[in-house]
Amino acid sequence: MRRLTAETRLHPAELILPVFVREGISEPKPIASMPGVVQHTLDSLKAAVNEAAAAGIGGIMLFGVPEVRDAIGSGATDPDGILNVATRATVAEAGDALVVQTDLCLDEFTDHGHCGVLDAAGRVDNDATLVRYRDMALAQAEAGSAILGLSGMMDGQVAAVRDVLDDEGFADTAVLAYAAKYASGFYGPFREAVDSQLQGDRRSYQQDPANRREGLREARLDLEEGADILMVKPAMSYLDVLSDVAEISDIPVWAYQVSGEYSMIEAAAANGWIDRDRAVLETLTSIRRAGADAVLTYWATEVAGWLK
Repeated sequence: MRRLTAETRLHPAELILPVFVREGISEPKPIASMPGVVQHTLDSLKAAVNEAAAAGIGGIMLFGVPEVRDAIGSGATDPDGILNVATRATVAEAGDALVVQTDLCLDEFTDHGHCGVLDAAGRVDNDATLVRYRDMALAQAEAGSAILGLSGMMDGQVAAVRDVLDDEGFADTAVLAYAAKYASGFYGPFREAVDSQLQGDRRSYQQDPANRREGLREARLDLEEGADILMVKPAMSYLDVLSDVAEISDIPVWAYQVSGEYSMIEAAAANGWIDRDRAVLETLTSIRRAGADAVLTYWATEVAGWLK
């Protein structure tokens, strides 16, 4: 009876797996703050891709971890940089089984850890960063990425990327706008996952957790600029914002169950304080119930196996 009357259901095709690929390692490297998650080599990435495809999930989101960083994140636009190499490898391995997506942000590639280039005063230069994002967009599209995840939260980033994609013949490459991305305390484990060099914080360009209407305003701006998909991040602490965005959006709305959300459930379960599998399913169901059409989650492949 409960199954018959359920209002919200999970399906493997609505789950997207974030994956970290690290340059210069010979075997997968466990991420201490994210039990069960690793930084992949190119070889282990292929195995993860095949496992995800067999599980029937919708897609895979790639993050690159380079050996060398500089002030402008040169590795992000290098065709032989780790993210672009990993993208080509994933596209070749996945075929039509998965939608291959890439993180379009400079933070993994800069020696200061910010999502953009800095001006002489050490502040993020929004407009100079857009130039880099346009170059990144072309590099990732040429590598075969089907969806570019604009996670940097620069003003005008969607319009800038959409324009250059259309001008250069990549009209079919989709733009995933991180529309409502908050300056959250739940990103901590991710910083380890990408070996972040960040000192300080990103509150000058990510949103204040206290502001609900601001998230909706940012979503509307990205809609006007031509986004194909809107993202709310994090997911669990911002279900109200997710619901608001889903209500006004005529394009798909996704949510990212971020590293801290993952890790706190894993930690509590490891201590025997909660039922891990029930908590995982409950949180994913709540994100879908609030209005997400798809969810980025580190449990994507595992949960898809449960749902079959």
